[in-house]
Amino acid sequence: MATSLRSRLCGSVRASDAGTKVRLGGWVHRTRDLGGIVFVDLRDRAGIVQVSFDPRWTPPEVLRRAGAVGVESVVLVEGEIAARPPESRNADLATGDVEVRATGLQLSGPSVTPAIPVARGKGEQLPAEELRLRHRYLDLRRPELHANLEMRHRLMQTTRRHLSDRGFLEIETPILTKPTPEGARDYIVPSRMHAGEFYALPQSPQLYKQLLMIAGYDRYFQIARCFRDEDLRADRQPEFTQIDIEAAFVGREDIMSVAEGLIGELFAESGAAAPAHFRRMSYADAMERYGTDRPDLRFGLELFDASDAFRETEFGIARSALGSGGRVRGLRLPGAAGFSRKQADELEEIAKSAGAGGLIRLRRTADSVEGPAAKFLGAEAVARLALADGDLALFVAGPDRVSSPALDRVRHEAARRLALVREGAREFLWVLDFPLFEQDAETGRLNATHHPFTSPHPDDLRHLESDPARVRAVAYDVVLNGMELGGGSIRIHDPAVQERVFRLLGIDEAAARLRFGFLLEGLRSGAPPHGGIAFGFDRIAMLLAGASSLRDVIAFPKTTAARALFEGAPSTVPAEDLDDLHIRVAGTAHD
Repeated sequence: MATSLRSRLCGSVRASDAGTKVRLGGWVHRTRDLGGIVFVDLRDRAGIVQVSFDPRWTPPEVLRRAGAVGVESVVLVEGEIAARPPESRNADLATGDVEVRATGLQLSGPSVTPAIPVARGKGEQLPAEELRLRHRYLDLRRPELHANLEMRHRLMQTTRRHLSDRGFLEIETPILTKPTPEGARDYIVPSRMHAGEFYALPQSPQLYKQLLMIAGYDRYFQIARCFRDEDLRADRQPEFTQIDIEAAFVGREDIMSVAEGLIGELFAESGAAAPAHFRRMSYADAMERYGTDRPDLRFGLELFDASDAFRETEFGIARSALGSGGRVRGLRLPGAAGFSRKQADELEEIAKSAGAGGLIRLRRTADSVEGPAAKFLGAEAVARLALADGDLALFVAGPDRVSSPALDRVRHEAARRLALVREGAREFLWVLDFPLFEQDAETGRLNATHHPFTSPHPDDLRHLESDPARVRAVAYDVVLNGMELGGGSIRIHDPAVQERVFRLLGIDEAAARLRFGFLLEGLRSGAPPHGGIAFGFDRIAMLLAGASSLRDVIAFPKTTAARALFEGAPSTVPAEDLDDLHIRVAGTAHD
């Protein structure tokens, strides 16, 4: 790291360097004036070192300048590394056994008073995130964010090395692409050269990587920038990075093996561990037992079907649900019979926020079962529920599309309140055999569960037109502690099968030719069996950095409103620029 202005990084000096003359450059982290002796904590990307300005070795003019330098100013320092006296060593710093005894100081970049502090005392809270994002150039100076972005860099290089060593080629695909069928989520880019025509920013490189397999490149990967215009959360950004992988002449097991190896190496790079092989569970099993296709296996609390226990009762809510083809499903919460009415009401509000009408509650205490539904349940029905002393049972009556998400959310909150989550545990899981289609509850229309290029399971292909809801996809998601890390599938490589799937999705021949003509032409030109997977790189970096938000592992993130506060994007565009792009903005004077 030596340059003409510095000989090494601030955070690199150690006790073994005592007696070495150095030139350092960095930002003033803190200053302390002890009446004639000035201490400056000097910071760069490698860390912080103490610089002492003392009349015994510092010229008077240099000492004067040191006393006047402002926090976050950039300075160049010359001096000699020396061991600190034992009583003044700082165990909290990697450089804490030494200091630099300054003989020279040059103010290179003076700083105004920072809008937000970079240095924080113990227990001092960060400023509000919105303020930090507005002044991101200052927020990025924090050592925590330096560490996060350095880890991100290492994870990126590990990905490249791991996949390159296994014969994968890194190939870039276009950023200006064709709008997709899910165009409402596309970021649209107008063409100046072609009036009234538009590009889209890619939601993924899906079709390009399939074309690369058709073209014979065999193994592809890309650390791909992707864009999606959708509602945001802490683990979502409108522009994001994914590790995109595709290979030819492969089956599901081949892709899953590649994925497990890559995840293992990424976790090892961060000092964590991942098993060589992950547990497996079918989609149907996950939904039945946990109410979600990304279950958190760090605790139990599996859902169970209580329909038989309620079937012969006169309890109206249950009878109504069962009579309309729904079920009564529930959770047993061990030791939660002592929850207060307020605590149980809070769990019910969580269920309601997920779409349930409410929760049916039963408490088992000693030899009795209490709750509004208890008087409708006979001894045989109670026995079927298998409640132990101290259990609180919570039920949702209705179709699975209502009970599953409601009980999933209640399960997570109950586990948190009962302290059942094994902290530090990592439970990896493959979820397999997703349905190929989802049916819209209102219109009955079929939608692709993942995307329309996912291969139907060979055993189910005969049911494609006669019973599409029965058809499984050769798809697979990898889940860690209830969070999806990535997903993929074996693709359709037979153009006739692809056209059948398009028809079931309501995409007729003309629409298929318009939207996906280039893919169909490619498939007809000799396509090998192929498949792949994509991992959310930002999400993996967030997990391995121990961060709570994607914004802590992205240099310049957007807010949850998809705004870049530091630069003021998005923003309006002058009318004359819109004219060049052949665009009018509705509802304006220019319209």
